[in-house]
This record gives sequence, structure tokens and C-alpha cells, in this order.
Amino acid sequence: MPTGPKGQKRPRDTNQLAKLMVDILTGQVEDRERTAEEQGKDPSAVKRGHLGGVKGGSARAANMTAKQRSDSARNAARKRWGQRPSTLLED
Repeated sequence: MPTGPKGQKRPRDTNQLAKLMVDILTGQVEDRERTAEEQGKDPSAVKRGHLGGVKGGSARAANMTAKQRSDSARNAARKRWGQRPSTLLED
């Protein structure tokens, strides 16, 4: 749904919506998407996120040992499949 200039939703009331449209047309209010800086996001982080940089789980995995990654994957499989620890293979 389109949002107003400050991120709020467009008004449902016909008269309020008409006033907003007039304000936009006369230039009293800007009607555009807010930039990453205006939303409080780091532009370089946004750029890395769009380009598939190391972020989130990838960054966490890069700082873990092979044993820690294996344990984490095993725990994730337990949660995902809802099995008890004794039914999964243990190292």
C-alpha cells in the first residue's frame, strides 16, 4: 500500500485523501520513496545487502570453527524436523 511522505499509510477518508492529493499536486508535500539515509539505514550496508556481501548468517559462519558449524547445523535440523536428539546421528 502506498505510504505518505512521513511513512504513514494513506488516509481512508475520501476528504482527507483528496486534501493530501491536492497538497502533493501543489508541491506542499513531497510524494516519493524515502532513501536509506532517511530511513536510518547505513547506505553501505544496504549496498552490500543488495550485492550479496558477507552479512548475517554468512558472517556468523565465517567466525565459527568447523565443529561449531556442525553443531549449529545439527541443532537447526533438530528444530526444523522436530525430532529428538537421540533420533538424529551424533558425532
